[in-house]
Amino acid sequence: MKTEDFFYDLPAEFIAQTPAEPRDHSRLMVLERETGRISHHRFFEIGQFLRPNDLLVVNETRVFPARFFGSKLPGGGRVELLLLKKLDDFRWECLVGGSGMKPGRQIQVMEGPLAEVIEDLGESRRLIRFVEPIEGAFDRAGHVPLPPYIHAYKGDPERYQTVFNKTLGSAAAPTAGLHFTPALLEKLQLQGVGLAKIDLHVGLDTFAPVTEEDPETHHIHKEWCAISAETAQMINQTKQNGGRVVAVGTTTVRTLESAAARSQNESLQAWQGDTSLFILPGYRFRVVNAMITNFHLPKSTLLMLVSAFTDRQTMLNAYEVAKEKGYHFFSFGDAMLLL
Repeated sequence: MKTEDFFYDLPAEFIAQTPAEPRDHSRLMVLERETGRISHHRFFEIGQFLRPNDLLVVNETRVFPARFFGSKLPGGGRVELLLLKKLDDFRWECLVGGSGMKPGRQIQVMEGPLAEVIEDLGESRRLIRFVEPIEGAFDRAGHVPLPPYIHAYKGDPERYQTVFNKTLGSAAAPTAGLHFTPALLEKLQLQGVGLAKIDLHVGLDTFAPVTEEDPETHHIHKEWCAISAETAQMINQTKQNGGRVVAVGTTTVRTLESAAARSQNESLQAWQGDTSLFILPGYRFRVVNAMITNFHLPKSTLLMLVSAFTDRQTMLNAYEVAKEKGYHFFSFGDAMLLL
């Protein structure tokens, strides 16, 4: 298996720059894994493929305004900071855009606090210490960090949040959840589909392609996740009742499978902590029975994950069908249901 095996060509016109309106009117490809059969629908029709006793599991993380701008001191050159991981009240791991960002260099955050580079973490990552908690500047100076392939979006930043968002902590949205509306969730619950929630704080490495020739040598960065005792119990009960666990998004898949790897027996248990689970073809899924997902970047860890849930050729064939039918890809794109 090589990274190149997960490449496909995608012309720019397939990359959605604005979201479908309303949310649940995005297109939905349904792929039956055993037969390879593909059918085409609108997302609001997803209920016809779900059954009573099925359980939707969603990621309730909220994207925070992680992008800040500032100037170097001395000199005044422009600097861009992207908050990745909070270490304590004053220190954050960040991506830093700007030259000469060596330890000791100070930064005046625009409409925010003074900061200093403490440590070079490699490439553009730096350990930054702020003189006061940066959270105080979120509302007045922070910007939601839309993915790098979205250039033209000028709409409501809340459109890059799921309707069930709650826990602040992600640098990117769990985009499979963007298709749901409160009305659709209510309709599904009325037909007997359950709803459970997990947390995974999405990092920007979700957009990073695998550059190594052998994907098994790729280092995937850790992301914090949590599954509550209530959600674990709902999942265990669903399986006992013959229902399916339907993961909404790859972040939910990684959380559930990470928790399963730490459970002492076949029953899922509550857990929280950092996960660096990298799911490649050949992986045996212990929890997830079906998956809702968007269409992913070529040679990405996410494309490899969904290929593990089906198989590589079936997935790439489905992507070619999606292009033929005019589906939109990536964060503001359309969705796929893998059964």
